[in-house]
Amino acid sequence: MTDSSDLNVDSLISKLLEVRGAHPGKTVEMTEAEVRGLCLKSREIFLQQPTLLELEVPLKICGDIHGQYNDLLRLFEYGGFPPEANYLFLGDYVDRGKQSLETICLLLAYKIKYPENFFLLRGNHECASINRIYGFYDECKRRFNIKLWKTFTDCFNCLPIAAIIDEKIFCCHGGLSPDLQNMEQIRRIMRPTDVPDTGLLCDLLWSDPDKDVTGWGENDRGVSFTFGADVVTKFLNRHDLDLICRGHQGEEIGCDLSVVPISFQVVEDGYEFFAQKQLITLFSAPNYCDEFDNAGGMMSVDNNMLCTMIILKPSKKKVKYQNAPLSNAGGSGSPQRSDQGGELQKGGKESSGEEKTTSLPELLDRLLK
Repeated sequence: MTDSSDLNVDSLISKLLEVRGAHPGKTVEMTEAEVRGLCLKSREIFLQQPTLLELEVPLKICGDIHGQYNDLLRLFEYGGFPPEANYLFLGDYVDRGKQSLETICLLLAYKIKYPENFFLLRGNHECASINRIYGFYDECKRRFNIKLWKTFTDCFNCLPIAAIIDEKIFCCHGGLSPDLQNMEQIRRIMRPTDVPDTGLLCDLLWSDPDKDVTGWGENDRGVSFTFGADVVTKFLNRHDLDLICRGHQGEEIGCDLSVVPISFQVVEDGYEFFAQKQLITLFSAPNYCDEFDNAGGMMSVDNNMLCTMIILKPSKKKVKYQNAPLSNAGGSGSPQRSDQGGELQKGGKESSGEEKTTSLPELLDRLLK
């Protein structure tokens, strides 16, 4: 197949969903032509749509997936399989997990099938220099060939970079940039493009909030910056926004965790607030790398801009490392778990425990006005 004209996306989606209910990790048999067709067709769509997406509610927002395909299916079980719900994913679809190919192929297939209702942003792992190291290259080489990995690279280089939801919620994978003065700068980022080592695009994919920083600080990742709560407040006020929604947490090391740096921590509850709830970090890969006892979070924004969290609880199995509680857990500024939403009734039994909708009644009071 030299183009995507022969791609049967419905058949491929059905094939990718056949493993629902099967033992986690079951491989989906796909041909090289099918996978290449997904990359080529989705690449066309990405380039037809803007670098800075302008989206409308209702919408469900997901953080990092990192090749945890079974957990991606669980997210859809509880959020609704497309087109039942609209989705925005914040990047980092590949690397570290065991099924990056299934994960990215289902996401690209849904993008092709529902181009105006299903959206994918670029994460820092959708970059050849990163996924060459952290697993995706090896998975492509083992199951197909290096040429197909390069086809994915061409596709990733065309992904959009950021999104604004109903003019009030700014979404990107990493965070803010000292170079970002207006949104037109993001719109002007030309694609296809690799991710540079410095500058606006790098920062949008790599930067991190830091409660101990005022202004801009050095990033322990060795790339980009950290930014303080004051930077968040100034950014929101300048652009008349109410919330920053980002992913990118739990990234500093691979899954061979022989040593855990003090600075390393995944988002234990699947989401974490910063800057007095002006920024939220989402992480959607529960039991990250089978090494941590973290939950996975997905944020649902309804027609009234009410934000609620859907939580995928971690499994009960013993994990090698367990995070300490968040420093503000249980404090007056911490969102409290609520069972107001009740247990979700969709889907069958999950070995990883019950999933509940956690209401956040205090989140973004301004959005409810």
